[in-house]
Amino acid sequence: MAQVTVTLDANLAIDAMMLSGTKNPQDAVELILRDYLARGRRTETRTGEAAEGHRLEQGRPAAQEG
Repeated sequence: MAQVTVTLDANLAIDAMMLSGTKNPQDAVELILRDYLARGRRTETRTGEAAEGHRLEQGRPAAQEG
């Protein structure tokens, strides 16, 4: 796997370490990013993708006014 180096503010790195319960800033950032991505995938799975929403809306009849 390719490695990327990212520079972070020390306070941000400490907050990430505290949230993830790790003692290494690199591990903390990796855990938080993996969790963030997993949550996004779970949300897409439950709600469907944005393109599907447009497909469903096209089938509805137009509301009649007046």
